[in-house]
Amino acid sequence: MTDPFTGEQLAVLERQIDEWLGELDANHDHIVAVDRSPDDDVRWFVRMRGDDKDFTTVWLTLGQRTLRYETYVMPAPEENHAQLYEHVLRRNDRLVGAHFSIGVEDAIFLRGEVPVDRVDRNELDRVLGTLYAQVEQCFTGMIRIGFASRFAG
Repeated sequence: MTDPFTGEQLAVLERQIDEWLGELDANHDHIVAVDRSPDDDVRWFVRMRGDDKDFTTVWLTLGQRTLRYETYVMPAPEENHAQLYEHVLRRNDRLVGAHFSIGVEDAIFLRGEVPVDRVDRNELDRVLGTLYAQVEQCFTGMIRIGFASRFAG
Protein backbone atom coordinates (compact mmCIF):
# COMPACT_ATOMS: atom_id res chain seq x y z
CA MET A 1 0.00 0.00 0.00
CA THR A 2 1.24 3.47 -0.85
CA ASP A 3 1.85 5.71 2.15
CA PRO A 4 -0.34 8.81 2.17
CA PHE A 5 1.31 12.02 1.00
CA THR A 6 1.54 14.83 3.50
CA GLY A 7 -0.19 18.14 2.84
CA GLU A 8 3.13 19.62 1.75
CA GLN A 9 3.87 16.74 -0.64
CA LEU A 10 0.38 17.01 -2.11
CA ALA A 11 0.79 20.77 -2.61
CA VAL A 12 4.04 20.18 -4.52
CA LEU A 13 2.43 17.48 -6.67
CA GLU A 14 -0.62 19.67 -7.28
CA ARG A 15 1.62 22.48 -8.64
CA GLN A 16 3.51 19.98 -10.79
CA ILE A 17 0.28 18.59 -12.24
CA ASP A 18 -0.86 22.15 -13.05
CA GLU A 19 2.43 22.73 -14.90
CA TRP A 20 2.42 19.39 -16.70
CA LEU A 21 -1.18 19.78 -17.85
CA GLY A 22 -0.40 23.30 -19.05
CA GLU A 23 2.51 21.96 -21.09
CA LEU A 24 0.40 19.14 -22.55
CA ASP A 25 -2.29 21.66 -23.47
CA ALA A 26 0.25 23.91 -25.19
CA ASN A 27 1.80 21.03 -27.16
CA HIS A 28 -1.25 19.05 -28.31
CA ASP A 29 -3.80 20.55 -30.69
CA HIS A 30 -6.50 18.03 -29.81
CA ILE A 31 -6.56 19.28 -26.18
CA VAL A 32 -9.14 22.06 -26.19
CA ALA A 33 -9.35 22.84 -22.46
CA VAL A 34 -7.61 22.18 -19.17
CA ASP A 35 -9.25 23.54 -16.06
CA ARG A 36 -9.56 23.09 -12.31
CA SER A 37 -12.70 22.22 -10.40
CA PRO A 38 -14.13 25.23 -8.54
CA ASP A 39 -14.94 23.15 -5.45
CA ASP A 40 -12.58 22.23 -2.63
CA ASP A 41 -11.42 18.97 -4.21
CA VAL A 42 -8.12 18.89 -6.05
CA ARG A 43 -9.66 18.08 -9.43
CA TRP A 44 -8.81 18.91 -13.01
CA PHE A 45 -10.51 18.20 -16.27
CA VAL A 46 -8.88 17.81 -19.65
CA ARG A 47 -11.17 18.12 -22.66
CA MET A 48 -9.92 16.59 -25.91
CA ARG A 49 -11.35 16.79 -29.42
CA GLY A 50 -11.92 13.38 -30.97
CA ASP A 51 -12.78 11.85 -34.31
CA ASP A 52 -15.35 9.17 -33.43
CA LYS A 53 -16.60 10.91 -30.30
CA ASP A 54 -16.70 14.69 -30.62
CA PHE A 55 -15.10 15.29 -27.21
CA THR A 56 -13.61 13.22 -24.43
CA THR A 57 -13.28 14.84 -21.02
CA VAL A 58 -10.98 13.21 -18.49
CA TRP A 59 -11.37 14.11 -14.81
CA LEU A 60 -8.29 13.79 -12.61
CA THR A 61 -8.75 13.76 -8.82
CA LEU A 62 -5.77 13.95 -6.48
CA GLY A 63 -6.05 12.12 -3.17
CA GLN A 64 -3.56 11.36 -0.42
CA ARG A 65 -2.65 7.98 -1.95
CA THR A 66 -3.84 8.00 -5.56
CA LEU A 67 -4.56 10.09 -8.59
CA ARG A 68 -7.91 8.86 -9.89
CA TYR A 69 -9.00 9.41 -13.46
CA GLU A 70 -12.22 8.82 -15.33
CA THR A 71 -14.09 9.69 -18.46
CA TYR A 72 -17.72 9.32 -19.46
CA VAL A 73 -17.94 7.03 -22.49
CA MET A 74 -21.65 6.71 -23.25
CA PRO A 75 -25.14 6.77 -21.72
CA ALA A 76 -26.86 3.63 -20.47
CA PRO A 77 -27.70 1.36 -23.38
CA GLU A 78 -31.29 1.23 -24.59
CA GLU A 79 -30.96 -2.33 -25.86
CA ASN A 80 -28.54 -5.26 -26.18
CA HIS A 81 -27.41 -4.80 -22.58
CA ALA A 82 -25.83 -8.24 -22.21
CA GLN A 83 -23.99 -7.92 -25.53
CA LEU A 84 -22.64 -4.49 -24.62
CA TYR A 85 -21.55 -5.56 -21.12
CA GLU A 86 -19.82 -8.62 -22.56
CA HIS A 87 -18.08 -6.34 -25.07
CA VAL A 88 -16.73 -3.99 -22.38
CA LEU A 89 -15.73 -6.85 -20.07
CA ARG A 90 -13.70 -8.37 -22.91
CA ARG A 91 -12.10 -4.98 -23.52
CA ASN A 92 -11.26 -4.75 -19.79
CA ASP A 93 -9.20 -7.91 -20.17
CA ARG A 94 -6.85 -6.10 -22.57
CA LEU A 95 -6.65 -2.76 -20.75
CA VAL A 96 -3.74 -1.75 -18.54
CA GLY A 97 -4.29 0.94 -15.90
CA ALA A 98 -7.98 1.53 -16.67
CA HIS A 99 -11.26 -0.36 -16.74
CA PHE A 100 -14.79 0.13 -18.00
CA SER A 101 -17.44 0.45 -15.33
CA ILE A 102 -21.09 1.28 -14.87
CA GLY A 103 -21.64 4.61 -13.16
CA VAL A 104 -24.32 7.15 -12.46
CA GLU A 105 -27.62 6.40 -14.23
CA ASP A 106 -26.03 3.20 -15.61
CA ALA A 107 -23.78 5.17 -17.95
CA ILE A 108 -20.52 3.58 -19.10
CA PHE A 109 -17.29 5.11 -17.78
CA LEU A 110 -13.61 4.35 -18.22
CA ARG A 111 -11.72 4.69 -14.90
CA GLY A 112 -8.42 4.02 -13.23
CA GLU A 113 -5.96 5.25 -10.65
CA VAL A 114 -2.25 5.46 -10.07
CA PRO A 115 -0.35 5.77 -6.77
CA VAL A 116 0.68 9.37 -6.11
CA ASP A 117 4.35 8.42 -5.87
CA ARG A 118 4.23 7.32 -9.52
CA VAL A 119 2.62 10.49 -10.89
CA ASP A 120 4.90 12.37 -13.25
CA ARG A 121 4.66 14.05 -16.65
CA ASN A 122 5.03 10.75 -18.54
CA GLU A 123 2.39 9.03 -16.42
CA LEU A 124 -0.10 11.87 -17.00
CA ASP A 125 0.57 11.67 -20.73
CA ARG A 126 0.08 7.89 -20.64
CA VAL A 127 -3.18 8.18 -18.68
CA LEU A 128 -4.65 10.80 -21.00
CA GLY A 129 -3.44 8.93 -24.07
CA THR A 130 -4.85 5.60 -22.88
CA LEU A 131 -8.29 6.98 -22.06
CA TYR A 132 -8.44 9.03 -25.26
CA ALA A 133 -7.34 6.10 -27.45
CA GLN A 134 -9.74 3.64 -25.82
CA VAL A 135 -12.72 5.95 -26.22
CA GLU A 136 -11.81 6.62 -29.85
CA GLN A 137 -11.38 2.89 -30.55
CA CYS A 138 -14.56 1.69 -28.88
CA PHE A 139 -17.12 4.50 -28.92
CA THR A 140 -18.76 3.88 -32.30
CA GLY A 141 -18.98 0.11 -31.80
CA MET A 142 -20.40 0.47 -28.31
CA ILE A 143 -23.01 3.01 -29.42
CA ARG A 144 -24.01 0.73 -32.31
CA ILE A 145 -24.53 -2.15 -29.85
CA GLY A 146 -26.37 -0.21 -27.16
CA PHE A 147 -28.52 1.81 -29.57
CA ALA A 148 -28.77 -0.62 -32.49
CA SER A 149 -32.32 0.25 -33.55
CA ARG A 150 -31.29 3.88 -34.12
CA PHE A 151 -28.80 2.68 -36.72
CA ALA A 152 -31.10 0.18 -38.47
CA GLY A 153 -32.50 1.26 -41.66
